[in-house]
Amino acid sequence: MKRAVLEEAGYACAVPTCRATTTEIAHIEPYAKVQEHTFANLIALCPNCHTRFDQKKEIPKLSILRYKANLAVLNGRYSDLERRMLEAAAETPGNTIFPIHRSVALLVRHLVADGIFARLRDHGLGGLSMNGQEVEQYYAITPKGREFVRRWQEADPLLD
Repeated sequence: MKRAVLEEAGYACAVPTCRATTTEIAHIEPYAKVQEHTFANLIALCPNCHTRFDQKKEIPKLSILRYKANLAVLNGRYSDLERRMLEAAAETPGNTIFPIHRSVALLVRHLVADGIFARLRDHGLGGLSMNGQEVEQYYAITPKGREFVRRWQEADPLLD
């Protein structure tokens, strides 16, 4: 179960504004109250966020519950590459553009289908080409994507 909880969070803190890689397994409802370890009640947190949640009460339980729910959305819908693009967009304000080799463009299809990223056609960025064939495709975060990242960072539900 510990491995499943760590995998769910990508072996990093589930708090999207933290993402530290040293993690602990935290109970959302205290173990003393529930007397069991269930996947739904466990979340990966770094030692600092774990303390801020359990002892200092600086992170509300509602936020932790939303981080857990949002992990299910992110992991159920998006590829590892897509999640990494979202993390990079969270770290970079403004227009985030990614060159993606056309052979792996399929791995970003859900971000594009959901309107979170859009392929740039006439981008003027140059790029790699071989024998007149475009090798790189460029993708930029959309306004809807910025809103998605904001909601994720602020522990707002990703699904309405």
